Amino acid sequence: MASSLRHPLARLALAVLATLVLVLTLGSADAAAAAATPSGNGVGISIDTGKEGGDTSTAIQVLVVMTILGLAPSILIMMTGFTRILIVLGFVRNALGTPTMPPNQILIGLSLFLTVFVMFPTFKTINDTAVQPYNDKKITQNEALDRAQIPIREFMFRQVDEDDLALFVRLAGDDRPDTRADVPTYVLIPSFLISELKTAFQIGFLIFIPFLIIDMVVASTLMSMGMIMLPPVMISLPFKILLFVLVDGWGLTIESLVRSFGGPS
Repeated sequence: MASSLRHPLARLALAVLATLVLVLTLGSADAAAAAATPSGNGVGISIDTGKEGGDTSTAIQVLVVMTILGLAPSILIMMTGFTRILIVLGFVRNALGTPTMPPNQILIGLSLFLTVFVMFPTFKTINDTAVQPYNDKKITQNEALDRAQIPIREFMFRQVDEDDLALFVRLAGDDRPDTRADVPTYVLIPSFLISELKTAFQIGFLIFIPFLIIDMVVASTLMSMGMIMLPPVMISLPFKILLFVLVDGWGLTIESLVRSFGGPS
């Protein structure tokens, strides 16, 4: 039972169920009034669907927001630069030969804040064109969602590889799109993810080269001295850390990551 609850669909179902309970609780006052009958045997539940035809009630909005919050981690990973940043930082840690330093929490936190930095102009555009007009009652929810997709899609199109995009268009069985607007979002997202993985591994390869040279030099030196039983990693690790610090490795890595997105998007 515990293992089944770890499945993402199971967690999402539980989140939706809890949200429905919250919605029914929020509307309990109206439900109690609607349920009152002369015989006292009837039970009724009433959920307000909104005063205006174009908007939904607060209870339905709570349901939507709670569902989005449950999917927020997946959205962050799939549609931003978080994937590339985290993988590259992981390559740096492995190339240094320190698989537990920095800890995973530090790498994930740094990746999160770097993602916010890279994506901030995109998020600002979404806020200016979609969120604020919707809060001011100038546009409907559907219009806000349509406007919010545009900056995210533009960011993904700037990073996606054309070959990866063509691959998923073929797999989807769609005709070749004439413009970017004709590319469905469900085709764009996996194409973007594959491109991010490819770019992250290319950067990781370049990161490994200088550390590999140090390992080879140390191993050759130890072998020439007849110290075969001494693990080369014990000797090369301090030199790799020293080199990484002297060249300001973290600064160079982060600068390269940000510039790989074309600067803040």
